[in-house]
This record gives sequence, structure tokens and C-alpha cells, in this order.
Amino acid sequence: MFRKRQNSRPTSFRRSPRPNRNASKGSNIDPALFQRKAVEPAPEEVFVPSFEYTDLPVDPQLRGNILKKGYKFPTPIQDASILPISEGRDVLGIANTGTGKTAAFLIPLLHMAIQPGPKERVIILVPTREIATQIYQEFMAFSRGLRLYAAVCVGGLPIFRQIRDLRMDPEFVIATPGRMKDLIERKAINLSRFTRVVLDEADRMVDMGFINDVRHILSHVPEKRQSLFFSATLPKEVKDLIHSFLKDPFTVSVKKQETSMNVDQDVVWVSQTDNKIGMLVDMLKKSHFDKVLIFARTKRNVDKLTKFLADVGFEVACIHGDKAQSQRQRALDAFKAHRIKILVATDVAARGLDIPDVSHVINYEAPESYEDYVHRIGRTGRAGKKGHALTFVERRY
Repeated sequence: MFRKRQNSRPTSFRRSPRPNRNASKGSNIDPALFQRKAVEPAPEEVFVPSFEYTDLPVDPQLRGNILKKGYKFPTPIQDASILPISEGRDVLGIANTGTGKTAAFLIPLLHMAIQPGPKERVIILVPTREIATQIYQEFMAFSRGLRLYAAVCVGGLPIFRQIRDLRMDPEFVIATPGRMKDLIERKAINLSRFTRVVLDEADRMVDMGFINDVRHILSHVPEKRQSLFFSATLPKEVKDLIHSFLKDPFTVSVKKQETSMNVDQDVVWVSQTDNKIGMLVDMLKKSHFDKVLIFARTKRNVDKLTKFLADVGFEVACIHGDKAQSQRQRALDAFKAHRIKILVATDVAARGLDIPDVSHVINYEAPESYEDYVHRIGRTGRAGKKGHALTFVERRY
């Protein structure tokens, strides 16, 4: 599906003679902010885990599933969170994407869900469909043989199937805020039976405008509950949520050096007369551009750019909000497995994705804010590796 196209005529990418309403967006960011060299990370304090997973006092089947995934020692967020979550405490986890926080809450929640007594029900709220899928995949691996069921309720998929899944009375529901609000309004789910709540990527929910939906959803959960909030940053809206919905939370902070510190950042200057798309193609032909994430600002431009690159022979796919969930997942799986070299995306579609070994992030269109820029380039330079970010900027005379 993602093979390069042969002998087809490239899509035209000529500059439109009409004024571009979005031309000013992103242009107010000082281009100097896009030009920084990666710095050597400061020596971090050596982390000494307090336990090994072989000795974790959980159900033997669960422990076996953990070990089958190759887990031997916990990450810092897992080491600090598993015990207080197991004790039923509210937890506030401040951690970057890619620190192992999904396992930090899933492992103790799964352990508690299989204990004798009243049925445990957990709702996990996430900002995007892709993050929901990632958590579901982790759930499936950890819960093998435990006779637990999870339903995924996200937009972009038929709601009647999700309503059918909810009728099976799953122990875990993984949902995006918009779809969960819709299900509540349809009376397809009764949140008064859910005694544990996870809010993952809370700051991104604020960024994406879900804060009111989240408040609405949490108001339907029993007051006597366990709440687990995870966020990379703590903007005012997240702090307000914490004060409203968490009770004496155990706070864990394992924020590492910002990923952008590991990224060589530079600008590609273009003028009115330059062939911008040709410059991009020349870049992508270089051998060291081996796994490239390209950002455009609109869904239409993502589609146009993807078609052009496919027409000139690149193996490429794209993700944005108008793509069906199955299409987005196939594109992500192909990119992660190196079956395609290039993925083109909008900002929202790529938020929170954990994609290993991205060599380059290219901002074909400048982001609307510096915060969006930081989110974009955070897809590269992970796991201690150096990344590269290039931003096309129009030269002004």
C-alpha cells in the first residue's frame, strides 16, 4: 500500500497566485529559535531501581507477561509509581513521553483488577486515537491469560461497535474525551461504576481544547475513586484539574533533559523564486535521511505533499485527522517497521506518538507557535541519540 509510485505525473506544487490566508501563521516566530546545535547531555545521577520484575509481588501470570516483554528492571517512573498506585493512592506523574509511564499505571491496575472482591473498572482518558491504540496494545500484552477485557472508544471509528463493546462490561475503557462525552450523552456508559481514573498526557488535552470535556467526564465518576494524572508539563489548567480532582496525591517527577537538547536544529532559507519542493526532494535523496517525519500545517497540504513525494518515487504515507483510524494505524506501523522512509503529518495527528529512531524532523511549513515547534522536534533525538530538525523559512527582503 505504501510502495513508491512509478511513471506517474507529479502533483503540481507551484505557488498559488492567490493570497494565502495562513501565510502569517508561524512567521512571527524568530527563525533564530530554529537554529541550535545539540549539546552534550549533563551527567545524570545514576538510577538504582528498588526492585527487579522477577521479584515483583504480583500475580504469576502477570509477572510472566511482564518478563516476556523483556522487562527486567523498572524505569524511574515505574519504580516510583507502582507501589503507591497499588496502595490505592492518587498519583501525579510528571514525565516525558517515552519514559515507561504506560506500564507504570497498567501493571498495578491489572494486578488490582484480578484480586478477589467487587469488579474493578478503570477508565483511561487520552488525547488522541493513536495513544489509545498504543495503550491498548500494551494492555493486551500485559493482560494475556488474565481474563480481563478492554474497550477502545475513540472518534473516527463506528460508535455502534464501541457501544456493543461496552455492553460486554469491560474492566478497562480507553477513550478520547470527545468520544467519551458522546457515549455519556447517549447513556451508553455508566461512569458511576468506575472507581479508578487515569488521565494520560493531561497537558496535551489542554493544548487540544479538551479541558471542558475532561471536566464533564470526571464529574460523572464517583467522588470516592482513585485518580492517576500524568503530564509532561503543568500548565494552569492542569493544576486546576489537580486541585479539583486529586486528593493528597503522591507526586512523582522524573522529567529528563528536554529532548530538543539532543537535536541539531537549523533553518532552510527559501525565497519567492526558489523551488521549495525541489529542495525538499534533494534532501530526502541523501542517504542519512533514513527515517523522516515531515510536518505540514493543514490536512490538505499534508495530502498534496504526500502525493507529490509518492509520484516522484519515495515510499511515503501520511496521517491527519480526516484519515480513518485504520489508515492512520497502517501508516504508523509501516513507518515504525521501516517499510516506508517518510511520514507526513499535521501537528495534532503526531502529538504524543512514541516513534523510535526518527533521524530527521522537517518542518516543511513553520508551526503556528514555538510550543508546537518543540512538540514537533521532540519526535527525534530520543533515547540518548542525536536527532536533526530542519525548518523551511521564507526569506524576507
